[in-house]
Amino acid sequence: MNVVAFNGSPHREGVVYHGLAAMKEELEKEGIGTEIVHVGSELIHGCIDCGFCRKAPFQCVFNDDPVNACREKLNAADGLILGSPVYYGGVAGAYKAFLDRLFFPGVKMRYKASAVVVSLRRSGGISTFHELNNYLNLAQALIVPSVYWEVIHGNNPRELEEDREGLQIMRITGRNMAWLMKTVAAGKREVPLPEEPVREWTNFIR
Repeated sequence: MNVVAFNGSPHREGVVYHGLAAMKEELEKEGIGTEIVHVGSELIHGCIDCGFCRKAPFQCVFNDDPVNACREKLNAADGLILGSPVYYGGVAGAYKAFLDRLFFPGVKMRYKASAVVVSLRRSGGISTFHELNNYLNLAQALIVPSVYWEVIHGNNPRELEEDREGLQIMRITGRNMAWLMKTVAAGKREVPLPEEPVREWTNFIR
């Protein structure tokens, strides 16, 4: 089994990275390979709602940034972690553009284990946490339970070391994610996944 983690911070080895790394350490203790992919300093196109990605093979029309390659990594993975810093109370802008195009459409996340990491200096962590979870919920992912929101504090890795509770939450979430992934794998051998229905789409302005 393997997990892919997308680091949406512009700092390759900043606070978000160290939160992801704490989860990665726990996952790898349980024999689950984990790759951290840094995308936060890439030049990412925003979605232009052109409809190109709705056709097989569900690739974005923009092929000069990492979105299509990252979707292939995600579709092949058994689990996902999303990590972002807080910008103005929400997800970092380039990372938001990345996630909009990564998840729409064609991403294979149904019943895969997933978690988030949010880093901040002072405030805005919970709103960003919920914003990231919106992607996971709508993709029918299984969100890993933990003892608290996966929010870590610090303006740099040195300050993060003082957030002992935050780092412990990362480790607990990593262990819980490993358990959930193994449980899902075992369950699939006994219980088939529910049939996925054809979606109904309703527009309220006619």
